[in-house]
Amino acid sequence: MTTKAAAMATAQNPIHVDPTQDELIEFALAREEGRLASNGALAVETGARTGRSPKDRYIVQDKTTSDTVDWGIVNRPIETDQFTQLWTKVNQFLNKKEHFISHLQVGADENDHVKVKVMTELAWHHLFTQNLFIKPKRSIAGQTDWTLMCAPNYKADPAVDGTHSEAAIMINFTEKKVLVCGTHYAGEMKKSMFSVLNYMCPEHDILPMHCAANMGENEDVALFFGLSGTGKTTLSADPKRFLIGDDEHGWSRDAVFNFEGGCYAKCIDLSQEKEPVIWDAIRRGSIMENVVLDPNTLIPDYSDGSLTQNTRAGYPRKHIPLRVEANQAGTPNAVIFLTCDLYGVLPPVSVLSKEQAAYHFLSGYTALVGSTEVGQTASIQSTFSTCFGAPFFPRPPAVYAKLLMKRMEETGANVYLVNTGWTGGDYSNGGKRFSIPTTRAIIDAILSGEINNCELETLPGFNFSVPKALRHVDANVLNPKNAWSDANAFDEKRQTLMDLFKENFKKFDVDQSIVDAGPQ
Repeated sequence: MTTKAAAMATAQNPIHVDPTQDELIEFALAREEGRLASNGALAVETGARTGRSPKDRYIVQDKTTSDTVDWGIVNRPIETDQFTQLWTKVNQFLNKKEHFISHLQVGADENDHVKVKVMTELAWHHLFTQNLFIKPKRSIAGQTDWTLMCAPNYKADPAVDGTHSEAAIMINFTEKKVLVCGTHYAGEMKKSMFSVLNYMCPEHDILPMHCAANMGENEDVALFFGLSGTGKTTLSADPKRFLIGDDEHGWSRDAVFNFEGGCYAKCIDLSQEKEPVIWDAIRRGSIMENVVLDPNTLIPDYSDGSLTQNTRAGYPRKHIPLRVEANQAGTPNAVIFLTCDLYGVLPPVSVLSKEQAAYHFLSGYTALVGSTEVGQTASIQSTFSTCFGAPFFPRPPAVYAKLLMKRMEETGANVYLVNTGWTGGDYSNGGKRFSIPTTRAIIDAILSGEINNCELETLPGFNFSVPKALRHVDANVLNPKNAWSDANAFDEKRQTLMDLFKENFKKFDVDQSIVDAGPQ
């Protein structure tokens, strides 16, 4: 342990303020919170909770939020008094223990960002927030807007605290506080602050997005929307392009800016050959969650999902050589909706009209891949997640859809639906998932503009416009029906999925032109 860290640790209940990365690693090792893997990353385990706990997430319902939050099973209300009582107890618990405080920032835009004071019980949690949030250029101690407090070893009492379980993730927009307790899964901290910005940004005419973003040598910007497991992080970590960020961004009239200062990549089946950027980024300073290590060599086994399919690595952007240093860029040329179709009936790429873009943004059709939430099983299920990230958007969906349409009209950005799921059959009957090289070839065709010069055909049912041919892509899969050996079986599965889309879309009150842009 360094001299500075050792001196700090002599107090009875020391508080470590703005510790360095190396100090946090040393604290974590000394406190047996994790161990160093052969690649230098800190390997930790999160226990029973290896994903988010949506049933334990609450927003304080008060004068600020009562009429502005889309209340329901995603945004669960809790009273101010309940929040205050639990916050006080967790704060007292933390003050009796050695803990860590840092002053960080969420949002790279100079004018639209949130300064947050982060308080954590665990050293590795603190390293995680330093990796995923943004370190300000100058000290902001005493200037923070929000406070995030995380104490995983404090267990809530549902009978007393009014919670669903021993875990609680609560956001108080009036007091500008985020509370996380009873869970070791670090992603709760990241997603809570994402939800904070998702609520605040529309007030500043900024579209908050659950998407990755990168930039080409010609400063062309691309956005990649999609739920975890659809390829958002993998495809945005392109060795030929400069990464802005892999998960959370804002789109203003003039720019796209990252909310974060790092990346939180899925690790299951990670390979150096297919995902070299992510592979090389996982080194000293990074954190690996629930990645199994060889007991003798401490080499990570990325194929081992015995702890969870939702294995993760959190690392700072500086670990990525090709990155946009400013953490922001101009407005996008291409907007890509990534979907993982279990039915094997969606084309690998479709060119969307403005109305189709609105329809599929609101639908957010994909599959739950990799058990990102507590309670999900290893089996894969189809789902609809509004805005490709329903769990993180507090306001009504129409607020975000209108902002998307506004940004599209202002910039003329082209929108594409890219299926990274199955082809030639469905998930359980003969289908195969599109390979990463095939999807990368499609993305390359979008980013190079090749797809805009292709001959298109309109497919019945979903009425998608798809290219008849693309370089390095098997022409037989561009029209998904051609990839099936049984045309009747394809038609049946397509109708099943179309019916699911129609039923899901009944909940949206939008212009008829957007409804008509869906499957007919």
